[in-house]
Amino acid sequence: MACRITELVIDCADPQLLGNFWCEVLGYVELGWEGDALEIGPPGTGFGGPQPTLVFSRSTDSKRGKLPLHLDVNPTDRDQDAELERLLAAGARKIDIGQTGAETWHVLADPEGNEFCLLRRRVEAVGSHPNKR
Repeated sequence: MACRITELVIDCADPQLLGNFWCEVLGYVELGWEGDALEIGPPGTGFGGPQPTLVFSRSTDSKRGKLPLHLDVNPTDRDQDAELERLLAAGARKIDIGQTGAETWHVLADPEGNEFCLLRRRVEAVGSHPNKR
């Protein structure tokens, strides 16, 4: 037997702000609130589906330097340049963490400054595999 990741919990100051941002980025929907935590996930699937849900948990603790984990995202229905423009319009911002300029990815931050990378390779959206029944 093995485990799989079903949800990622992210401490933040404003769960609604980050929930809205990441719903736009990932095509997720709001699944609901439990106390001060907002859970978002894939539409029609929610918790326990093939993709993990994200839980934004309200915290008053300030970020203490670089997080040991960050998310990487890949475009599913457009090229990297078009996806970069979409993410910037949704509220992401480019950040410099010492890139050389030769990277094939873009380093971005969400509205609360959490780093994530937009990779170049286009991938299929979950559920769009031609052999899926």
